Amino acid sequence: MSEHVFAAIDGSQFSEGVCDYAAWASLALSTPLSFVHVVDNHSQVPDEQNLSGNLRFGARERLMKELSELDEQRAKINREQGKFMLEAAKARAVEDGVNAPITRQLNGTLIETLVALEKDMRLLVVGKRGETAHQASGHLGSNLERVVREMHRPILMVPKIFKRPEKALMAFDGSKTARKGVEMLARSPLFAGTECHVLIVGADTAEHRSELEWALTTLRDAGHQAEGAIRAGDVDEMLQAYEKEHAIDLLVMGAYGHSRIRHLLVGSTTTTMLRNSRIPVLILR
Repeated sequence: MSEHVFAAIDGSQFSEGVCDYAAWASLALSTPLSFVHVVDNHSQVPDEQNLSGNLRFGARERLMKELSELDEQRAKINREQGKFMLEAAKARAVEDGVNAPITRQLNGTLIETLVALEKDMRLLVVGKRGETAHQASGHLGSNLERVVREMHRPILMVPKIFKRPEKALMAFDGSKTARKGVEMLARSPLFAGTECHVLIVGADTAEHRSELEWALTTLRDAGHQAEGAIRAGDVDEMLQAYEKEHAIDLLVMGAYGHSRIRHLLVGSTTTTMLRNSRIPVLILR
């Protein structure tokens, strides 16, 4: 199987955004599009200790059987809902111009299923979870940090409403991995015609100025309009401030060794930052 853009559909309010961004990426990369819905059949039957100790054995046995039957019904409903969601996603992608998107419904846990698909994956598109606390815990947002930690392919986290990216900001720390990210940004058809910005969060040193100049030259040599800055302060705060000042509509980050940006990505700030961001975030691996 050739590499595909994979879009994980979970029925949350982000599904339309996932469809549209995945369609955009599929077309830009000239890569097939596959929609995936994962049905987690893990039993939700409570432990016996959660049942009343006053229940006689026969009553407890009946209750456990009824709970098991309810789980089976719930799983069946989830599968049927998933099929409808996949068909709706496919129809939307076709409207967006994608030729013959593929739909797949798989059983298992979300993370394990996505990891198993990695070998066929060029890009994974998932929805961010918003601030609405009523969303079901099984939705993608609740697994956000584990997705970031365990996947080894680029991940595009997207908001609810699609906007074709025109200005991309890359968080840059000068590392070898970060340089590969800039080179990818420069040559990827995903960013054709996109204005590219580079931000180094740190002191305004000669080394940082040299790193920034290399990044901007690399982007300009590839035909991009490019600009950037060096700013001291908190990584999260500086990224958000720059994003607002320059009307950035796509943030690009990478897993950069042991840098401050790496700590941001794998630390407790990760989920909050991704959920609060109103623009898509592309995490490079």
